[in-house]
Amino acid sequence: MKDSRTSRRIIYLDHSATTPTDPRVVEAMLPYFTDVFGNAASAHGAGRKAEMAVEDARETLANLLNCQPKEIVFTSGGTESDNLAIRGAAISARIQGRGARLVTTPIEHDAVLKTVEALVSQSGFECTLLPVDGDGMVDAGEAASVMRADTALVSVIYANNEIGTIEPVSALAAAAHERGALFHTDAVQAAGQLNLDVQALGADLLTISAHKFYGPKGVGALFVREGIELEPHQAGGSHEQGRRGGTLNTPGIVGMAKALELAYRELDERVAQLRARRDQLIDGIMTRVAGAVLTGHAARRLPSHASFVIDGLDGNTLLMHLDLNGIAASSASACKTGNPEPSGVLLAMGLPAGQALGSLRLTVGKDTTEDDIEYVVETIAQTVEKLHRLRDKA
Repeated sequence: MKDSRTSRRIIYLDHSATTPTDPRVVEAMLPYFTDVFGNAASAHGAGRKAEMAVEDARETLANLLNCQPKEIVFTSGGTESDNLAIRGAAISARIQGRGARLVTTPIEHDAVLKTVEALVSQSGFECTLLPVDGDGMVDAGEAASVMRADTALVSVIYANNEIGTIEPVSALAAAAHERGALFHTDAVQAAGQLNLDVQALGADLLTISAHKFYGPKGVGALFVREGIELEPHQAGGSHEQGRRGGTLNTPGIVGMAKALELAYRELDERVAQLRARRDQLIDGIMTRVAGAVLTGHAARRLPSHASFVIDGLDGNTLLMHLDLNGIAASSASACKTGNPEPSGVLLAMGLPAGQALGSLRLTVGKDTTEDDIEYVVETIAQTVEKLHRLRDKA
């Protein structure tokens, strides 16, 4: 890919942050901006056409998640879905007298962690944080031992956004159910790469966001198993079976369904491509880059995901140099305020704060080429060598 303004080569390796919208998805969405523009909640013909599109999309997602269409709730994205799942389930459980203890991990996305923190500090809930090992893995047996009779909800991320580690969610869900608790998983990173069968996973609540699998931004979904009551966290119109207020984003919903359908129709081909480029990237970095350490589980990791810490380097400085060379990447300590903090995920895994500041995340996409990876590895190797020389002279 080239920057149209400068003709400079651009290699995008930040697909865990967002993906480009597939042109086939854009094509599917276009009529719902202009021709079929009605509000899906309106009773007239224009509204009914929009409602039909929404319900078709709901059925598509339900088939892909192996659930009932009525168990799909459309939202504005992963953050809203996480908030609705955790706040809604926690408050409903307390109202019903089923306990006020939440169990989660220190390596969750902030959409989960900050929601739990708010429930604890503002609403009197209690929280237990499950430890993780040096690969960022939760031990299901250890998790079961800390769950109590007053546990209302357990929330563990399916695949971590920083290190790519895939958690044993089905075993964790089973442990939660043995204690009478609900189980939620943030599957935002997993969607489009891993199995989303909610029956096999055992999830009661599952979060996805369209822009992580080549769909549009600003739209997501929450699977809510039949029979689970959620207190709505957003007042307004009684949309989505009374679970949220707000007019449905019909074009976005159509685009999300199309994107997820394409992802699983092409799953085998995509995953093979992602793994090949990921492994090429990991092999190249570990061979060529001095001081590089792979973070996350070596085998149980997302097909698209490579993450490292590089001893003696600041991740933000490295990102700046990579950007100047046309490479889009990210760091767990990335910050625009000039005061980066070490990643809480890496600290929870036992890495020292200084080492955690040198994190680098490189996430490949379905269109990343072998030549792209060769360029990236060579550029990173040269850049790290240069930065090490500058450090040693300082």
